[in-house]
Amino acid sequence: MSENATPGEERRPDLAAMVVPLGRALMAAERPVLDAHGLTMWAYAVLLHLDEAPIRTQAALAEAIGADKTRIIGVLDALAERELIHRVPDPKDRRVRLLSLTPEGRRVRDTAQSAIQENEERLLAGLSTRDREGFLRALRALTEATRVS
Repeated sequence: MSENATPGEERRPDLAAMVVPLGRALMAAERPVLDAHGLTMWAYAVLLHLDEAPIRTQAALAEAIGADKTRIIGVLDALAERELIHRVPDPKDRRVRLLSLTPEGRRVRDTAQSAIQENEERLLAGLSTRDREGFLRALRALTEATRVS
């Protein structure tokens, strides 16, 4: 029994013990969708983070998605080659690249995300409406808390 548990109360598993297997299962479910769209996990993360408004630096994008800034260059090259993103020099500082989605990049991102979330809906359907809303609210709060830390 943990220090905070009352007699007869079960210990809860550590958060990582619960979240890691769930994360692995979700990533495995995403893989066929991403493969069908010719995307890697990192490419999908880039597309999710970009929109029409440009991000000023590749380093800022890498930090925002938790990627190594040197590793992200190949991902950006591949996305630019497929014309899914714009990567243009900043007129104010030609050493800096402005990054944004192309219309085709938005279409690919939205199509892949819809398919991924459709799969997630099957998993979430096992929860009551109240539990589902609470789970999503808590997950958003925990995700935000890790960004602040």
